[in-house]
Amino acid sequence: MKRRRFIGQGLGLLAAGLFGRTTIVLGEASSEMDGSQTAAEGSSGDIPDIVMAKGDPRDATRQAIDAIGGMPRYVSPGQVVVIKPNASFECPPAWGATTHPDVLSAVIEACFEAEAKRVLVIDHTMRNAERAFRRTGVADAVGAFPKAKLVSLDKERMFQRIPVPAGHALHETDIPVAVQKADVLINVPTAKSHSATGVSFGLKNLMGLVWDRQLFHDTIDLHMGIADLATVLRPQLTILDAISLLKTGGPAGPGEVVQFGGVIAGTDPVAVDAFGVGLTTWNGRSLRPTEVAYLTQAAEHGLGSLDLDALDIRRLDS
Repeated sequence: MKRRRFIGQGLGLLAAGLFGRTTIVLGEASSEMDGSQTAAEGSSGDIPDIVMAKGDPRDATRQAIDAIGGMPRYVSPGQVVVIKPNASFECPPAWGATTHPDVLSAVIEACFEAEAKRVLVIDHTMRNAERAFRRTGVADAVGAFPKAKLVSLDKERMFQRIPVPAGHALHETDIPVAVQKADVLINVPTAKSHSATGVSFGLKNLMGLVWDRQLFHDTIDLHMGIADLATVLRPQLTILDAISLLKTGGPAGPGEVVQFGGVIAGTDPVAVDAFGVGLTTWNGRSLRPTEVAYLTQAAEHGLGSLDLDALDIRRLDS
């Protein structure tokens, strides 16, 4: 049960019976899901809560993974891994609107070095998946690994509905069957501005794993929906691509881009996002994590910590 966190006996058994895997969490927020436990897991031994590595995208990613405990800490031999990059838009990597292909490649490589049985890279793109995967460089990054598979979530039959028991605005949602069956979920977002939420990092990136994203924008409170979704989608590892920061014009760009050259890794998805908020200005504003509504609401759900001063943060330069 190392990575399984099914909360509540009834819903836990339901989840195990239906999905039999580890990436979906069903149940009320409780002490098992609070930020202190997440931080404690990340702090075992000499492993920090958050790592920021800077340098070449591939090298920085590998350094961050090694410093956060190494991929074998998260992926065991024979496991199926789902990686969720941000590949939603038909944009070149230099725009900073999508996950850098070299960051993604380094994550895939580390998973196979940890003897993953299979690695699925999946996203629900905004328009034409083939063009998006090609222009972002994701297709080439995944294609370099014969045992990796790139999946476009473009058919409703690829999803299955689950309840969101702890949700305040989102009470059920459709999640990819591939995610429900996976042993490990690794979230690899990019750091960028967003016209509706101010910023878009890890928690916002999880919206690419639902079928009906428009519901979040038209029917429910967007920020609360993002926080609610995070109660059932719990990546074991978040690796935030901060190579090129899209400071304005997000989420699709083009806009003002600064070459930051960083990668941030951690097990607490709220803390990783909170750290990302302070990397630069977003849409011309300096933000505090508490000014991003979906982060404060996720913290209130008990999903992680916004108190960066209380965390062990390690900064590396290649």
